[in-house]
Amino acid sequence: MIPFRERNKTVIGSVGILSILALLAGSFSVDAIIGGEEYKAEFTEAAGLRPNDEVRISGVKVGKVLSVDLAGDRVQVEFRANDDARIGDRTRADIRIKTLLGRKFLMLTPEGDGELEPGGVIPLARTTSPYDIAEAFQDLSTSVGEIDDEQLARSFTVLAETFRDTPDEVRISLEGLGRLSRTLASRDQELRALLDRSRGVSQVLAERDEDLTAFLADSSLVLQEVARRREAISRLLDTTVVLSEQLRALVRENRADLAPALERLRNVTDMLRSNQANLDASLVRLAPFVRVFANNLGNGRWFDTLVQNLLTPVGFCPGTWGEDGTQCTGGTP
Repeated sequence: MIPFRERNKTVIGSVGILSILALLAGSFSVDAIIGGEEYKAEFTEAAGLRPNDEVRISGVKVGKVLSVDLAGDRVQVEFRANDDARIGDRTRADIRIKTLLGRKFLMLTPEGDGELEPGGVIPLARTTSPYDIAEAFQDLSTSVGEIDDEQLARSFTVLAETFRDTPDEVRISLEGLGRLSRTLASRDQELRALLDRSRGVSQVLAERDEDLTAFLADSSLVLQEVARRREAISRLLDTTVVLSEQLRALVRENRADLAPALERLRNVTDMLRSNQANLDASLVRLAPFVRVFANNLGNGRWFDTLVQNLLTPVGFCPGTWGEDGTQCTGGTP
C-alpha cells in the first residue's frame, strides 16, 4: 500500500476541495433534502410573522415559514409543510400569537375535499392576522405624545360655550369633556412618563422573549418532574408520620428510664460548669508537659531523655588528687 505522503498531492487536493464544495451545497439545500412542499398565503398585514417561524396544524409543528414579502397591497407568506401534512384546497391560514410577548406562528386549518397543489396560494378570504397589543401600546404612547393637550382643552371649552344654549344633557356632557381635557393637561408630564416607561417595559420584554420562553419551559419541566415524583414524596411524608409516631411511643414507654438518666446528665454538666475555671487552668498547665513529652518521643521509636546524677561518672574523685595526678586521696580513681 502506497503511504499517504507519497500519493499525488494534486489529486488529494482536488478531492478535498470537491468534498468541501459538496458539503457546502448540502448545507444550503438541507431543506430540500428534508422534503416537504412549498405553499403561499396572502395576508392584509404581516403582524410580526418572520421567516423560520413555525407552521402548525392542530398544535403540531409541520413546517416553517420561508419568507414574508410585500406583494402589491398585500403580504405574501411562503411556507413549507411536511409531506405527511394534508393541505386541503379550502385550507385556512391564520397568524396566531405564540407567546405573551408577541412571538407568532402560522396555523393551518385543513379544509376541502381536494388537495392544494404545491405552490398554491391561500387567498385573503381564508386568512386572518392578529391584533398586536404590544405594538398598540407603543403606537398609543407615540400618538398621545404628539397631541397638543392645551389646544385640545381650548377646543373642548369652545364647544362647551357654543352649545351653552342647547339642552342640559348635551351642555353638561361637553362641560365634562372640557374638565376631563383640563385634567389631562394638568397631568401631562405624568402621563408622558408613564407611557414612556410602558414602552420601555414592552421593548425589554420583547428583547427577552426567548429568555422568558426558556424560563417558562424550564418551569414546566420542574413541575412535570414534581408531578412524576408526587408518589415518592407522598410515601416520604407518610413514612415521616409513622416514624414520628414510633418515636413518640418509644419516649412514652421509656420515660421512667430516661428521666433519671437525664437528671444525672444534668448533674454532671452542673459539676463541670462549676469547675470550669479549674479545668481551664489544668489545660494551661498541661501544655508544657505535653510539649516536653512530645520532644522525648519525637526522635524515633524510643524514649529520649536524660536523668542527672543517676550513676557516678567514671574517673570521679570525691577527695583530692595527688601531686602526680594519678593518685586520688579519699576516693577511688
